[in-house]
Amino acid sequence: MLRRAAPVAVALAVLLAPAAQADGGGTGIGTGDCEAATLYVRVCAEDSSTTPGSGSGPSADSASSTGDSDGPECTYTRLNPQPPPDNYYWKGHQGEQGAVYGVNCPDGRGAWTVFVPEGQAPAAPQIAPTVVAQRAVDSMKLVGPKVASPRAAGTYVVGMPMWMWVEPSPTTYGPSTATATAGGVTVSATAKVTRVSWDMGDGSAPVVCNGPGTKYTASIGKAVSPDCGHVYTTTSQSADGRFRGTVTATWTVDWQVIGATGDTGQLTEIRQSPFTVEIHEAQALN
Repeated sequence: MLRRAAPVAVALAVLLAPAAQADGGGTGIGTGDCEAATLYVRVCAEDSSTTPGSGSGPSADSASSTGDSDGPECTYTRLNPQPPPDNYYWKGHQGEQGAVYGVNCPDGRGAWTVFVPEGQAPAAPQIAPTVVAQRAVDSMKLVGPKVASPRAAGTYVVGMPMWMWVEPSPTTYGPSTATATAGGVTVSATAKVTRVSWDMGDGSAPVVCNGPGTKYTASIGKAVSPDCGHVYTTTSQSADGRFRGTVTATWTVDWQVIGATGDTGQLTEIRQSPFTVEIHEAQALN
């Protein structure tokens, strides 16, 4: 968890071109560790007397906010250009004096956006919303897809269209919703499968399906699946009697901070399930 930074002073360096950097002008503010070759205004933190987010610092395009004194820093970068007035990144602050900043923490705590009022420096977060969102996802107990077809006990034929589908449930397909709280941050997350990829085990390219697949019924006959199918061109004898495949579900997780900031974001989760299928020549069947 990030703790609020020790008091820091900020050094404002306006970098309009790689060779043009503003001078501190004898104000007594240190230069920090700003790098040139950027069009952004950068605020660099170092030990002194003010605290980011206190309202006393300058409005800047990029700022570093420390957590533990020996830990990594989160960088706040003003989005340039700013999002359109109707964009959700404003999080309800449309028309207010201020700007939207992107936040990036190098230690894996994630990246998100915040609105910073004019005349204030970004406040150091106590914990990244992505961390809390991940805890919400972990509580959902998401698992791999439940394969309904092909059936392990089934016998299938070379050249015949195979229909593949999975049985949806909150933990195997979604949607699934959970809430988690940590470090004073509460996040609500909703997860659902947005892509299902089938590795059929026969060396062919994966079959990508955008839904759970359509259930086959005998009345359909030899028709091809409208959304998730495959045709085996060889028997499974060369694969010890069965092709061994894998179905991979890609979960998209949309999360939102509950409270004043209203920060939003998205995570991706991957879950897999194995399956086997026995393929014979048509004339081998009785």
